[in-house]
Amino acid sequence: MNIKSIRNGLITAVLGLLALSAASGLANAQDNSREYRDWQRAQTQAQQRYNDYLRTRRSSDYRQWQRAQSEAQRRQLMYQQRAYNNRRYYPNTNVYVTPGTIAGTRYRLYRNGQTYYVDSRGASLLRTAINSGYQQGYQQGMLDRRYGRGFNYYGNRIYSEGLFGYQSYVTQDMYQYYFQQGFQRGYEDGFNNTFRYGTRNGNSFSILGSVIGSILDLATDR
Repeated sequence: MNIKSIRNGLITAVLGLLALSAASGLANAQDNSREYRDWQRAQTQAQQRYNDYLRTRRSSDYRQWQRAQSEAQRRQLMYQQRAYNNRRYYPNTNVYVTPGTIAGTRYRLYRNGQTYYVDSRGASLLRTAINSGYQQGYQQGMLDRRYGRGFNYYGNRIYSEGLFGYQSYVTQDMYQYYFQQGFQRGYEDGFNNTFRYGTRNGNSFSILGSVIGSILDLATDR
């Protein structure tokens, strides 16, 4: 076998590997997209079941809401696991970076006397955690008020778990902390039938941007 044949063989092998890699990446992207759509559909279904329960207050509708919510969380975990497998973590920096994110772009935040760093997706997720916590807290506080239960967000399962809507762009304990910050404020508003920390649009609740800013207090690191 001459040098030219060896070279041609190597080129063919490299092209084959590149083609396989591209095909694998496309398959992963398609799977990820499908699982994301499944998660979104499950979330929509859970919201519909919740609206049904608010309208009827029947125990059967409550159970259907809980089942739909569990299914939405299961679909979310499937999507997150797929996304997590395509991510990279930079040790000793507390920075999670996804493909396409500039590794040097970081945001700095302080919590309990410690400094933490997140990338742009992590920062966006923490804002979402606060808002999601507010939404869940408002609904739970409103239910406790309606049914004559005492003010007790600490005893709520969603609050104690603190991972509703979690994605792996940040650590679980960090997400949990900020979700619970939003939950506390949402619960207070829902229980007291006020909007000290947020606003309402139909059946949708959102925390004020200024409140998110005061809780998160992000600073661009570079």
